[in-house]
Amino acid sequence: MLILRSLAYNVVFYVALVALMVFWTPFYFLAPRRYAWYVPKFWARTNMWLLEKIAGGKVDIVGAGNLPQGSYILAPKHQSFLDAFSFVPMLPDALYILKRELMWIPLFGWYVCKMRMVPVKRGDRSRALRDVVAKTLERMKAGRQLIIYPEGTRRAPGAEPAYKFGIVELYARLGVPVVPVAHMAGLFWSRREFLRHPGRIEMRVLPAIPPGLTKEEFQKRLVGDTERVCDEILLEIAARPDAPPMPPTAKARLAALGFKP
Repeated sequence: MLILRSLAYNVVFYVALVALMVFWTPFYFLAPRRYAWYVPKFWARTNMWLLEKIAGGKVDIVGAGNLPQGSYILAPKHQSFLDAFSFVPMLPDALYILKRELMWIPLFGWYVCKMRMVPVKRGDRSRALRDVVAKTLERMKAGRQLIIYPEGTRRAPGAEPAYKFGIVELYARLGVPVVPVAHMAGLFWSRREFLRHPGRIEMRVLPAIPPGLTKEEFQKRLVGDTERVCDEILLEIAARPDAPPMPPTAKARLAALGFKP
């Protein structure tokens, strides 16, 4: 049953993606950008609704009251494609930093261009960072919210933290609050499997880290706050009678935390 429900969700997910993009194209490209945001937000909500109805995975974002007004950086853990879109509906004007090559994908790239995201050109890292900071500053003057994943690539649940320096530099240069988000979505929607395990997928929005800290203070707080709450969520999920299967990284972390089944 798990395989059938997962397969059904994956098929419907991609069919809905293409169908919605085609259906909404006239409105999306003719409407002002602030109204066009309705389309990706509708798509994200649809994905989460389908996940619950077909695969039994319910996304529950708690702590949204911690989000500041105006511009800020949202810094979620990155474990799954689920956390790539699930926060879009709650943000007024989301901003992503993404690979320039994604802009070349027909239709998808056009959608991205409409929302004025920040493309990154591969090459000289220091020059790329300068360009990203300059473009991000320009975009965020309008009160936008930057979504950036502190560890860069997706990490398995429970894996040793591997936070990159990029978010530290952006924090120092942009001068806006950073809002960490802790979750264990990778237990339900793995980064390398098509299975979609049922259960409550809690994503906790943590209190904002104010601007003005030193780089060392900021990084210590970001990692400490995020990983502490991720451990709490992992322990809570492991204690459920219907807990999803734990990958080796999660089992090792649970053992380190003293969890006994």
